[in-house]
Amino acid sequence: MVSAALDHISEGVTLFDADLRLITCNRAFLDLLGFPDTLAAPGTPFEAFIRYNAERGEYGPGDVDTLVARRVADAGAFRSHETRRQRPDGTLLLIRGFPLPHAGFITLYSDITETERQRARHDRHQAELEAHIAERTEALTDANRELREALARNQRISAALRHSESRLRLITDTIPAHIAYFDRTRIYRYANKRYAEWFELSVEAMTDRPIPEVIGTALAESLDPHIRAALAGAEVTYEYSKPGPDGSRVFARSTLLPEVSPEGEVIGCFVHSVDITEQRRTQNALVHAQKMEAIGQLTGGLAHDFNNMLTVIMGNLTGLRDAWPDEPRIDEFALPAMSAAEGGAALIRRLLTFSRQQSNEPSEVEVNALVLDIARLIRRSVPRAIQVSTRSQDDDLFTRADPHQLQSAVLNLALNARDAMPNGGRIDIECSLQALEGSTADDLEVPAGDYVQIAVTDNGTGMDGSILARVFEPFFTTKRFGLGSGLGLSMVYGFIKQSHGAVRIRSRQAVGTTVALLLPYLGDAHRAGADAGDAAHAPLEGALVLLVEDQAEVRKVVRKQLAALGCHVLEAESGHEAADMIERVPAIGAVLSDVVMPGGMDGHALARFVRRLRPELPLLLMSGYGERQRGRPDDDLRTAVLAKPFDRAQLEEALRGVLGASREGR
Repeated sequence: MVSAALDHISEGVTLFDADLRLITCNRAFLDLLGFPDTLAAPGTPFEAFIRYNAERGEYGPGDVDTLVARRVADAGAFRSHETRRQRPDGTLLLIRGFPLPHAGFITLYSDITETERQRARHDRHQAELEAHIAERTEALTDANRELREALARNQRISAALRHSESRLRLITDTIPAHIAYFDRTRIYRYANKRYAEWFELSVEAMTDRPIPEVIGTALAESLDPHIRAALAGAEVTYEYSKPGPDGSRVFARSTLLPEVSPEGEVIGCFVHSVDITEQRRTQNALVHAQKMEAIGQLTGGLAHDFNNMLTVIMGNLTGLRDAWPDEPRIDEFALPAMSAAEGGAALIRRLLTFSRQQSNEPSEVEVNALVLDIARLIRRSVPRAIQVSTRSQDDDLFTRADPHQLQSAVLNLALNARDAMPNGGRIDIECSLQALEGSTADDLEVPAGDYVQIAVTDNGTGMDGSILARVFEPFFTTKRFGLGSGLGLSMVYGFIKQSHGAVRIRSRQAVGTTVALLLPYLGDAHRAGADAGDAAHAPLEGALVLLVEDQAEVRKVVRKQLAALGCHVLEAESGHEAADMIERVPAIGAVLSDVVMPGGMDGHALARFVRRLRPELPLLLMSGYGERQRGRPDDDLRTAVLAKPFDRAQLEEALRGVLGASREGR
């Protein structure tokens, strides 16, 4: 369609991309320059046209390769240019090139042979007229007639030029850029459609108007240094922002190109501008994601060290109570300390849940307990002027979802509610069982049935219908630029849909908002039974356990816990030392190893060694990073991982589990 439209233009038009390959050209271009149709194929290199001209002598004598290389290099600079060239057949061409956004260029070829002939003829007629006037007055009538004819021809040429200008405007209006021109008095003399629409005007409404009237006084003042520099002769590139039609900020990158007269005076400036709003939003989202990744890495590192310290604290507190079981004063001090340590461990787990990136790993979740757990973090994350309450209408609200992502989703909704209440208010989180039937289920695109609902309600600013219709769009946000990525609700929506659920939202301006997460309800018949098997009864008494831990204090605490369980203990400070013991001591009945250890062999490497040497040997890994759930098999080795900190009961449960699994051949 574009090529067909260009073929109706009397001027030759070519469009090359950033790699100097032809995008399109019209028939007038091929005819004016005598090129064969074979060169008109899209993708033809610019060099092919130059070489064709050079080989037929269009550029005069000289080495063909040198002539081609020089012209290809000039084209690659993508500079605006205007030149005249006379072809060997005498045709005189006016060639004008204009660079396009992101490189590439468009070139217009005009046959001005007749125009120049008319101009020369006009000059001759004028000279003859003056001679005739000087020589004889009687020739004045003939001269005037010829002058009128010349003027008529010029008028026809002017009409043709106006027609060409309208065609040029059509082309510039289709270019994906904002293009304008203002003179040295700072009055717009030209603008394409995109430029006018950027400032919410028509082309006619902004032509012949001063810059401040078009773009606004405040923006004009902020851009004044760039405009002054351009009118002084400098090419200037800058970025700016302004309110968009919906009130959000939009961003543009503009370049001012001075127009210089033959006398060297700047007579105006061309404006080339590109909308970079989506680029800014994407960059902001990337920065936000990188920040979250850095937070996750930092939190993971802190969790490792902190959980090791909590392991020592909790282990020694347990040992202290075991040593003096009948001493009330010991419990008076030890129990609050143990409770605080367990609270610290829970806080670390919640921070890891919030900061880490992980795949969707669904499991059975009791929603009431999950909401009570995350509510503690929410209360720490909102100002004191905001009250947070939780309420449940039903007990045992089980669903199947990734618990970490579900916690993050509830936290995200709570933080959105916080942002909607800058002066304080209430956040109510309510859990209930909802029956979705008929049209309600169809509208939410879920099967009819029972669903667990988590509803987060605030009494904040609320939203109107136009915003409600877009809240789940990626990158859509009503927050000021830099305060929100627009990804939160879209990620919540994606997670809930991936979990076979639905999201519904109600909001009224100046009243508040309720966002409800709906997840399939697991009744008693669908929940996994508490099948502990024989693993819980696997004997520990007398088992020889190899304890591998590089930190002496942690190793000491765990050794005491193992001894209290009736185990015999061998100790190793590194993976290499443990591997040597496993080879030399066949009586070792189980291995309990830390994951992160120096020396080139960490817990995972040791596990691979054990699987090769003694595949039947039970092995349990300990991790302070919290990246594994308690007793959850390791992805690569199917090795259970016990998260630090842990108490003796948790250690006993995990050890019995791996010993029982080994006996059952799992």
